[in-house]
Amino acid sequence: MRKDAVSAETIKALSRRHFLKAGAAAGVAVKVSFLAPPARAQLAETGLSAGSPWAAPGRPRYRLDAVAKVTGAKTFSRDYRARDLAGWPDGQAHAFLVAATRADRRFTGLDLSRLPAALRPDRIVRHEDLVADGVSVPHADFFGDWFLVPQGETPRLLGQPVAILIYADFPRFAAAKRALRFADDVVRYGAETGPRPPAHYGASRWVRIEGDAPDAPDRFSPFEQSPIFAGFSGDEPAWPKAGDDGPFARGMAAAAAIAAEIDGAGADALVMRRTYRSQSTDASAMEADNGNVWYDPATGTLRLMMATQSPYDVAEAAAALVSKSRFPLREVDLKVGYTVGYGTKDHHIFPFLCVVAALYAGGRPVRLANDRFEQFQNGLKRHAFRMDNVLLVDRASGRFRAMTGRFACDGGGRPNYSVAVSFVGATAAQSIYYLPKSDFQAIALASRAVEAGSTRGFGTLQTMSATEMMVDEAAALLDIDAIELRLRNVLRSGQRNSQGAVPAGALRNAEILTKAAAHPLWRDRAARKAGYEAAHPGRRYGVGFAQVHKDYGTGAEAAVASLELDPRGRLSLRHVAHEMGPGVTTSQAVMVAEILGRVPAETAFGVVRWPEMPLETSDQPYTTPQDEEDRRAQNPRWTPRFTSPMSATNSAYYLGHATRTAARFLVDHAVWPAARALWARGGGGGALASYHVVARDELRLVDGQVLGGGLPPLSLEEVAAEAHRLGLPVGVTLHTFNRWQWAEAEFDLPGTGRTRLPIDALSVRYGAGAPPERRALMATAGWHFVPRAAVTYPPTQRNNVGTTYYSPMATLAEVAVDTASGDVTILSHHSILECGRQIVPELVSGQVQGGLAMGIGHALKEVLPLYEDGPGDGTWNWNRYELPRARDVAPWNQTVEILPPLSETDPPKGIAEVVMIAVVPALANAVAHAIGHRFHELPIRPERIREALA
Repeated sequence: MRKDAVSAETIKALSRRHFLKAGAAAGVAVKVSFLAPPARAQLAETGLSAGSPWAAPGRPRYRLDAVAKVTGAKTFSRDYRARDLAGWPDGQAHAFLVAATRADRRFTGLDLSRLPAALRPDRIVRHEDLVADGVSVPHADFFGDWFLVPQGETPRLLGQPVAILIYADFPRFAAAKRALRFADDVVRYGAETGPRPPAHYGASRWVRIEGDAPDAPDRFSPFEQSPIFAGFSGDEPAWPKAGDDGPFARGMAAAAAIAAEIDGAGADALVMRRTYRSQSTDASAMEADNGNVWYDPATGTLRLMMATQSPYDVAEAAAALVSKSRFPLREVDLKVGYTVGYGTKDHHIFPFLCVVAALYAGGRPVRLANDRFEQFQNGLKRHAFRMDNVLLVDRASGRFRAMTGRFACDGGGRPNYSVAVSFVGATAAQSIYYLPKSDFQAIALASRAVEAGSTRGFGTLQTMSATEMMVDEAAALLDIDAIELRLRNVLRSGQRNSQGAVPAGALRNAEILTKAAAHPLWRDRAARKAGYEAAHPGRRYGVGFAQVHKDYGTGAEAAVASLELDPRGRLSLRHVAHEMGPGVTTSQAVMVAEILGRVPAETAFGVVRWPEMPLETSDQPYTTPQDEEDRRAQNPRWTPRFTSPMSATNSAYYLGHATRTAARFLVDHAVWPAARALWARGGGGGALASYHVVARDELRLVDGQVLGGGLPPLSLEEVAAEAHRLGLPVGVTLHTFNRWQWAEAEFDLPGTGRTRLPIDALSVRYGAGAPPERRALMATAGWHFVPRAAVTYPPTQRNNVGTTYYSPMATLAEVAVDTASGDVTILSHHSILECGRQIVPELVSGQVQGGLAMGIGHALKEVLPLYEDGPGDGTWNWNRYELPRARDVAPWNQTVEILPPLSETDPPKGIAEVVMIAVVPALANAVAHAIGHRFHELPIRPERIREALA
């Protein structure tokens, strides 16, 4: 799930700078740590000993966290109580939220008369308490203006908390919570006001008209000029006028030209106008939102045990929240366990409600943890979208001439990432096609619905599904095979996307389309339909296809990684990445083994304290003007961003880039020169001189051996010992930054000279044999922080790119529709994925299987009403919300083909989001093939099929 921003005019981007300023001003120390017990359990398993998870270096038998999880070890934040945390008291308080289930009347107070005296809370926290104590929402333009609804005000959204009830013991807490559940007389309401949501969140527009030749500059594009941004007049965007000056006006003139061409199209063109709707859904992550927080007023320490994908931001925002209040604060200590959230634990207000509860818990640790009813009521949702699309197609050639779309998403009652979700959806709407002209509007609307956020797919699931359904229908209207129509219009390497940028690397969509066209499901679909329907009266058979490609990354990805080689040849890896489900702890270790021939003996993930990397950041990577960034970059300690949360499918490529670069650095600067020194021993220059002049690219590290050029094999142990004896750089810590392109910097390394690397900061540690003057350089926590001699950051103009990194996936779905019940049975499905070079194929397979199941749910089952009868009323659970079961996803009849990499040097691609998308329109297209009716609204549930067949 990604958090894009493009320019200062667009979005008030979430920034840590304000949080850091507040904390620093109060002298607050902020630290984040990741749970030691499961980490140690994993580390014990990583050694090459009996019971090792490694079949061979780089070949895991199972995930590094597998044993801890399947044996019930505490790995998730939800598993912990105060007594499980070192230094915390044994006593555990508990809290729950009381929420408003109406958002059209004033809140006038609480009525707790249902509770006997023995079950009355030990503390009730209200909005008025927070105001009196100076406790306010951090970054209110993102999280909203109220933690709790003020008395006399109308709730901004359904399910908004009005109070926090705190209990010093669990039995009373549990009994009180049961007594109040579903009661409609606890929250009192006054005069009817109608809904009072916040102002609408934002609108942007992405207009492109190609140039006169394929290589000519675009006449207009967001990348070359600018996206267009607007406020609102009522519920409609107030777009700039075409006649005004500036890039916005030129963009509007380009949009008007596209509209005129569509309106004036003749009989030689097909003009399709369709409206599509995608529903609100719940990500249904198995770990509901939870936090355990202890505020110790005696020491001014705030300790948090939190489930979050963005721990740095939570810690810093918590510091800002408390340090602005009457509560003294000297330190924030956040611990994070494993979690899974599909984006829903990335920048949510829930962790801060946990902090608020702790401030009023009388110095006791207090746990605030959603049960599943509460998670439906206040957990982040996937945005509902309305998409008004127009496609202009040349009838003779089948080539797309233009496409427009108006994509309006319902963000609910808090801003969150709604603006970003809207424009990411808009920039993805072209799907896998080249469009000579396009005009995509992204509109983020506020409403009284439960807050929507950065849920898996981040707007692209909605818009690309609509495009794929539309292209399939266009093929039928033109009487062209649907895959053939796609091939005629597929975006190819070197062509520009709808923002005017050339995607990175090789685009292999045409290759996937060709494979899909030859697959028996597609090739024989007419014969299979006739045979199946003859054998199964009352059932209709259909095959559908769809193909998409999904961007990965945010346009501001940053990471820190460290590798050290000890004199015995043992490797130690430290990394900012932390585990949230995709197997990052396993894959990063595999990356090290691929380059150094040995897995790390010690690993530490989720590392926050990097004393050897003393960097400074304004953390405004999207909105800092170019001239200011150029000025700041002269400071060798400055970087646009220190690190990224776990989101946006960023682990394999972006976080892995730091790991791979660190491993290559050790090979280049420690292993290679040490191996050459060993091979050169002996008379006349040793084996090196007498046999072969080996080049660096001939070096091979395999199974703990250093090989190359026919020279005698060396063990990594003896090479490591020699590297330490020579005082070579045997440890490296580096920082990376990517803005749709890697930052690069030059460093002057003692004994080596100037080196250019795809990083922007570097620290090294020398072996014991380094001369005194070199050892004296290791003055930064035992490391030599090497000031960069020069740096090249990707220009801030690249913020307008939207994206350049894509992973493609196609799915063929075979279904049967029962004409009596309307039930859709998936008979089989086959997917084709291109993910670069796989790191751990089993992890890729797991991502594909899980993503397909989630997409099947979105296409056929899952739906949440947005307003009064939706989850905000507190009565929703999985008894009402239908998730797909094993029987629904054809577990024994699903296959996937992974395209082999073009070369062994291909990088891995991020795939966690794309794997759920293509199956959604593929199923919609399959149902259309089966029954001859096209649905434009998801999900396609049995009652809607029965209605269409009636």
